[in-house]
Amino acid sequence: MAKLWEITRLIRSKNAGPFVLTFDIMFDDPEAYAQTKTSGLISPALVARLYNVPESQVRLFYCDNALAIKFSIPRPIFSGDLRDSDVFGGQQFGPLVDIEVPGVA
Repeated sequence: MAKLWEITRLIRSKNAGPFVLTFDIMFDDPEAYAQTKTSGLISPALVARLYNVPESQVRLFYCDNALAIKFSIPRPIFSGDLRDSDVFGGQQFGPLVDIEVPGVA
């Protein structure tokens, strides 16, 4: 099994406004994208578990023409709050990189 970071071109997170984080998982290889998508691994349930948010608040999209999986979640602390340790949301992708993708070598 390959880890997600090994089969993607880019995994990133960023702000989508002060109250929402958005994540991009982008692939170079159409086959790796298709296998990851059809595996059902990247799902609202997984995202909810990784980021401790209700599954109903996860917005997940598959962008076939861009070979990308995208999702958005509410920020746990709004951007710029005194308790916020990542104002731009760029360091939130970490839990995704070591996910093992079945069927992809």
